Amino acid sequence: MADKKPTLLIVEDDEGLQAQLKWAYEDFEVIIAGDRDSAIAALRSEAPAVVTLDLGLPPDPDGTSEGFAVLDAIMELKPDTKVIVASGHGARESALQAIDRGAYDFYQKPLDIDALGLIVRRAFNLHQIEDENRRLVANASQDKTVLGRLITGAPEMVKVARTIERVASTSVSVLLLGASGTGKELLAQGLHDSSNRAEGPFIAINCAAIPENLLESELFGHEKGAFTGAVKTTEGKIESAHGGTLFLDEVGDIPLPLQVKLLRFLQERTIERIGGRRTIAVDTRIVCATHQNLESMIGDGTFREDLFYRLAEIVVRIPGLAERHGDPVLLAKAFLKRFAGEMNPAVTGFAPDALSAIDAHEWPGNVRELENRIKRAVIMADGKLVHAEDLDFEADEEEESAAVLNLKAAREQSDRRVIRHALSRSEGNISNTAKLLGISRPTLYDLLKQYDLHA
Repeated sequence: MADKKPTLLIVEDDEGLQAQLKWAYEDFEVIIAGDRDSAIAALRSEAPAVVTLDLGLPPDPDGTSEGFAVLDAIMELKPDTKVIVASGHGARESALQAIDRGAYDFYQKPLDIDALGLIVRRAFNLHQIEDENRRLVANASQDKTVLGRLITGAPEMVKVARTIERVASTSVSVLLLGASGTGKELLAQGLHDSSNRAEGPFIAINCAAIPENLLESELFGHEKGAFTGAVKTTEGKIESAHGGTLFLDEVGDIPLPLQVKLLRFLQERTIERIGGRRTIAVDTRIVCATHQNLESMIGDGTFREDLFYRLAEIVVRIPGLAERHGDPVLLAKAFLKRFAGEMNPAVTGFAPDALSAIDAHEWPGNVRELENRIKRAVIMADGKLVHAEDLDFEADEEEESAAVLNLKAAREQSDRRVIRHALSRSEGNISNTAKLLGISRPTLYDLLKQYDLHA
């Protein structure tokens, strides 16, 4: 069966123009309406994506009141409709007023069929893009969520989430390994929420962000008078997380003397505050994360081996965003929905060039970089759609090109980017990816092996 033609509603009372316009748009399903009532009825029954509207309709053919009434009704009933209004010579002010009231564009009479045809087709294309954006954003929030809040469609990340769900109800210690910005704290929160400690507190602390001389007090607390400035007894984060979970981010930055005290807590489940003499029993689960290689640090003598094995009963490696095929676009749509609602409601989605740029980018800063770029793009966007230039990739690409002077390295970098882009577009399907790239499946398998990429 042939594809259904897109529906175009023409609101025009001149019978000659009606016939001319209907003849000009053979590739559309054209509906004709000559007044307000028939236009509204057609809108309700046919839900056209695009409407051309003559502002001069009966019973006010020489004015604009009836045309504006139709426009207002369309915007109220179906605000995503692209309305293109007709304005006569000297009526530019009416056309601009129509734009302010929600019209997509305008054309001037006498009619130029070709010029109007370009506007109509552009309106249909934009409506299709916006509709696809809305559908994908809805899917991102409904069908692609794991661990409560983690949005992903990548098998690599789904596997990570399933591992965390399985260990959440146990008492084993978990070490999350991943680059900065990969979502380690979100995963730790998901582990807590999936555990039998979900009703207890979840407390996160970044060990790299606290000076060494303050970190011990931050973790273990202190008694009044323990040191200058200790004007009251204060609980540490381990004690505050009693009955719940304490997430230690960048655990590799804990100094050696403090590692000994943390190990003692993990063995005995008791603490002593700084300046205190009594032991306090604490039931807190420790979940750790780091981007550092702790095994190398053990070899260098900067991290205790016995502490490592206490913390790393289960090790979960988190893939970078560049390894999560399809996730950059999926996450970008979710971030756009959130930031547009907060800062720029006029923005409704991404233009095709922006989606291609998001797919192709390396994302060295992972999800955090993506979030920041989408926030900036939503603020900077002039119209309804975010474009590639709003994402500000150009400066990064210039720096990258300057750094890669070797032709072989440049070729490999380009190949990786294009293959990842094709994998994302085909959702990891090898046959479709090969077709997109114009190569055979065996050649694609060879390239995936050569560049250590995964479908």
